[in-house]
Amino acid sequence: MPAPSAPAPLDLTGDVAALTAALIDVDSVSGNELALADLVEGALRALPHLSVHRDGDSIIARTELGRSERVILAGHLDTVPLPTTPGSRGTVPSEWDGEILYGRGATDMKGGVAVQLALAAALTAPNRDLTFVFYDHEEVEGSKSGLGRLVRNSPELLGGDFAILLEPTDGTVEGGCNGTSRFRVTTRGLAAHSARAWMGENAIHAAAPVLARLAAHEPATVAVDGLEYRESLNAVRINGGIAGNVIPDTCEVEINYRFAPDKSVADAEAYVRALMDGFEIVRTDGAPGARPGLNHPAAAAFVAAVGAAPKPKYGWTDVARFSELGIPAVNFGPGDALLAHTDNEHVPAQAVRDCLDALRRWLAA
Repeated sequence: MPAPSAPAPLDLTGDVAALTAALIDVDSVSGNELALADLVEGALRALPHLSVHRDGDSIIARTELGRSERVILAGHLDTVPLPTTPGSRGTVPSEWDGEILYGRGATDMKGGVAVQLALAAALTAPNRDLTFVFYDHEEVEGSKSGLGRLVRNSPELLGGDFAILLEPTDGTVEGGCNGTSRFRVTTRGLAAHSARAWMGENAIHAAAPVLARLAAHEPATVAVDGLEYRESLNAVRINGGIAGNVIPDTCEVEINYRFAPDKSVADAEAYVRALMDGFEIVRTDGAPGARPGLNHPAAAAFVAAVGAAPKPKYGWTDVARFSELGIPAVNFGPGDALLAHTDNEHVPAQAVRDCLDALRRWLAA
């Protein structure tokens, strides 16, 4: 059987929607970003106005024009796994239905990556210095993040005054993001034969108050720098029992807390521990949120250029990593975030073009 042909080089100067389709056509599920990273690197190295650095399957390209401000435009190359439902359209390769583009990553976030690449080619003399960041392993655990690796290995290449993460926002600026933490609450009992249940203590039954407290919890809406972030606190998984005839002696409830960016990870942990007072609890994961930083001059200028009122970002995104570096950051990209990871993931071609036009107007003015 002949080996599959190598994908064609990327055309950064044509229709950005067609470029999006070309990116979708290269399968880049997390851990399989090599082929796409090679294409991106090759396209960027062909642009003489950029300096290019590669670390694994992550690439940084920068202008060095001595401008008074530097803006970072960032996006991840990987996608979640391909859908397995028969007839799914949000898969690989891409598929056009009129002016609607279907395929894995159409919204999350190859439309945004296409905009980055088109800007990298078109803006040879932007009004601000630009850093383009393309990174691997975003859709998996944070320890594998390509952006995290770049922060550790090449922090000097990630300095800037303002960052834009081109995650899907339907063309609206979404400032900052909520933080996220996970906890494991464990209840314990005494194993026994279910025919003689009175000889044991049921750990699953003992978890009922945990669930009751979560069900009764009223999530807060917290104003941070003019944007209102809605929190959520939920049981997301429960595990207990070993057989149908055994009283379980252990039960674990996994809790996810999405908290406003006015709180640290430690603040969030203290809050959940207080709510779960009296229970055995361990924090298993945590990432801080990011304040919107919309009062920064570059951020304010960008919001004014886009023209729509900014919104909060409820989910966690890598703007938090830039915030930890002291760089104000927002989310702004083409497509509806509610379609991300779905079996019919798609993006209107015009949404990608409009995103490119908005950023090009601002950066070329």
